[in-house]
Amino acid sequence: MHDSSFVMFEDDASRIQAVVDRLLRDALANVVFVVDKSGQLLASAGSTEAMDTTSLASLTAGNVAATGGIANLLRENEFSTQFHEGEHANVHIQLVGKRVILVVIFDHRSSLGLVRLRVKRANEELEQLLQSMVSKMDDESVHEHFSEISDEEIDRLFS
Repeated sequence: MHDSSFVMFEDDASRIQAVVDRLLRDALANVVFVVDKSGQLLASAGSTEAMDTTSLASLTAGNVAATGGIANLLRENEFSTQFHEGEHANVHIQLVGKRVILVVIFDHRSSLGLVRLRVKRANEELEQLLQSMVSKMDDESVHEHFSEISDEEIDRLFS
């Protein structure tokens, strides 16, 4: 089992956003977002203005967790890909590196084949980025950086 916690620095967030933006364009999607397994939205692109992205991110993470339960019952490791077809919108969900969830919402202007092709490339890029982020966490200098922050400083920041 992987530790799902990691720290995302600004340059990591920018690189993830670039992958999401390119996937939106290349897959002819309406919306693309990346969510961690706890349901926290990490990046998004597309027509999200009229969408409750917080709820959608949370429900997507719940969906992946529930599907993980089904996989366990069937003695599978995990179902890394899900597809939901609707009358007006389709949703492609891809588990990336067992850490985050990539979601692509698309309509009739695109196709499942195109989305799957583009998601495969984005998945590979995101896996590399996640591995880089995890490697940074193993670096002693990152631990030193965060160990300098006291509980009092955190309380001051959020009060």
